[in-house]
Amino acid sequence: QVQLVESGGGLVQPGGSLRLSCAASGDISRIYTMGWYRQAPGKQRELVASITADGTTNYAASVKGRFTISRDNGRNTEYLQINSLKPEDTAVYYCYIRIQFKYYWGPGTQVTVSS
Repeated sequence: QVQLVESGGGLVQPGGSLRLSCAASGDISRIYTMGWYRQAPGKQRELVASITADGTTNYAASVKGRFTISRDNGRNTEYLQINSLKPEDTAVYYCYIRIQFKYYWGPGTQVTVSS
């Protein structure tokens, strides 16, 4: 069984920064892709960023240049550095990992951007 635990969400003013973390534990062999989705109220879940095992990253156009995804393979942990936050970034952020052909999800962490 695989568990993902997210941390780092919260309330931040526009222009502020947050760092989200997602730690994976359990029956983990090799993690291929790690990433983050988000879902705002009334909207579909969207891919924010992903990173492969060799460090190749991919970002949604709306966050490119502001968000940075990284991973620590030794700790089975991924991070999402979020800068220059905008109100439209308000959402629940979900981390995921892919092990072979299976995907595992975290419970989500709320990010609220408001003055």
